Amino acid sequence: MGQDSISEINKTRLALVSSSIGGFYVGGMIYLSEVWYRDQPRAPFTFYNDNAGWNQMDKWAHAYVAYHQSRVGYHALRWSGVSKNKALWFGGTLGFVLQLPIEIFDGMYEGYGFSWGDVWANTAGSALFIAQEYFFDEQPVKLKFSFYPSEYAPIRPRALGENIVENLFMDYNSQSYWLSTNIHRFWKNDYIPKWLNIALGYSAGGMLGEFENPRFISGQLAPEFARYRQFFISPDIDFAAIPTTKKWLKGFFEALNLLKMPAPAIEYNSVFGWQFHFIYM
Repeated sequence: MGQDSISEINKTRLALVSSSIGGFYVGGMIYLSEVWYRDQPRAPFTFYNDNAGWNQMDKWAHAYVAYHQSRVGYHALRWSGVSKNKALWFGGTLGFVLQLPIEIFDGMYEGYGFSWGDVWANTAGSALFIAQEYFFDEQPVKLKFSFYPSEYAPIRPRALGENIVENLFMDYNSQSYWLSTNIHRFWKNDYIPKWLNIALGYSAGGMLGEFENPRFISGQLAPEFARYRQFFISPDIDFAAIPTTKKWLKGFFEALNLLKMPAPAIEYNSVFGWQFHFIYM
């Protein structure tokens, strides 16, 4: 565990970070109460077990968002001069803190419900960031995301999205989540580029509904698809490992690390078995 590299708090930066986080939080609460749940009647607080839904793809989404919210919160506080331990507990838990009210609101409105599975996924995302930063002062394993429009969204657009932006958030068939780690960190070799990663991925397909596919869509007999899980191994790029002296370019590289780069991949899935992709998006 490394020592703090910042010892003096910059009050101007801390005020900027605190007000930004507070504004984001208040804005999110207003959005939830006035927009997201506007047409939903209030109901007694209920629980909803959706752990089997969407082949757990939504749980990966929760963990991914919480991981990166915590990452941003931690580094924002460190930039403000907050000590490592305090930044970890106040910034590193940000993903969990920001998403918990969403679960509480879900429990209070008809058609939704408080999901313990979502809470545990949020916790896992924040914990992945905190544990690595605490023990290694960096993120040896990064949680990444990739997206490619699926064939299923046009079949049931009201549930999976009517355009590519909605598909990005609603169509879990089109999403993949990756745990990406730097090869050079574990196997130091002059022939291995320091930016080269190996990534393990998870996705799912054949899903037209949360738990099962509907027999009819808009009064018409729906096509039948087998629901399946996908597991991948693929090379990746750690953009943060590319040396640069330009701060703006370093920030750009950090942003790129949100995403898994398209690359060849070996896939195993529960229906079609082993497959090779020359390029998997």
